[in-house]
Amino acid sequence: MRIGIYGATGYTGFELIRWLRRHPQAEIAFATSRSYAGKRLSDAFATTDTLPLIDAGAADPGACEIVFLCLPHGETTIATAREALAAGARVIDLSNDFRLRDPQLYARWFKHDHSAPDLLAEAVYGLPERYRERIRQARLVANPGCYPTSVLLALLPLAEAGWLDGQVIVDAKSGVSGAGRSLSLKTHFVEVNENFAPYNIGHTHRHIAEMEQELAAMTGAPIHVIFAPHLLPVSRGILSTIYVRLAPELTPAQVRARYRERYADEPFVELLPEGQVPTLHHTLHTNKVVLGLTPVDQRGNWIITASEDNLVKGASGQAIQNMNIMLGLPETTGLL
Repeated sequence: MRIGIYGATGYTGFELIRWLRRHPQAEIAFATSRSYAGKRLSDAFATTDTLPLIDAGAADPGACEIVFLCLPHGETTIATAREALAAGARVIDLSNDFRLRDPQLYARWFKHDHSAPDLLAEAVYGLPERYRERIRQARLVANPGCYPTSVLLALLPLAEAGWLDGQVIVDAKSGVSGAGRSLSLKTHFVEVNENFAPYNIGHTHRHIAEMEQELAAMTGAPIHVIFAPHLLPVSRGILSTIYVRLAPELTPAQVRARYRERYADEPFVELLPEGQVPTLHHTLHTNKVVLGLTPVDQRGNWIITASEDNLVKGASGQAIQNMNIMLGLPETTGLL
């Protein structure tokens, strides 16, 4: 299968190339970079991979079965998606551009109108554990955000069962790679090292719209998300700690049974035994989300913990999982 990659020299693009190099059915047809066009991947990263990097204008998406968009959010990504679809390629977008279904919701969160509402309506949200059959037929897949992947998979069994009470509180921590490769003061070594900082807390982070949209679709009712993301002084990984209140009559055995049943056939979601909680080390450099369930008291309060690698299951690994589904390959191909 011939694969094209737009934006190969960001962290998600490079991670995608690393995994695709080990994929038995994938051949990289092109990889683009605005700042490294005419050079090789080894000029952009400390790697021996000499994959040529070209300008996006020289790419031929029509020669590919799948193209990945690892570009920054905005008009360039939307225009590239339209061009690739018109050329006959199927598209997996790793940005924010196609995750929200409602153009008005998009405008409210991103402060401008979406320039391709027709594509917004067509895009399939790429969470395989929820939308596997729709992904199989999709032309355009919106790969979920890193934080929402951990939160949605942690809550999906409860949401689908109608057990959530209308509000969840998410306290999440991410490695610095989640901020991208572009320079910014808050991600400088001196700012991050030996430090721990919240950002965009409350109801302001753009990933909230994604979480609330999908939780509402699961439950059939609005779910309010209070979200507090934090920047960890590590390179990669996400740990989300989620506080929910369930009906007091639900026993720990019932809740655990619900998770075991829902994820019994899911290759990339793992529930830890009772009394254990996930850490970053459970999931680094894997395409897994690892969950822990902790009952708090007799009032129905629970703490749910979820660990993932933000660059793999939170981005490029999940994108390859979606690619496998779209191409009719075993879902785990190249990911174990």
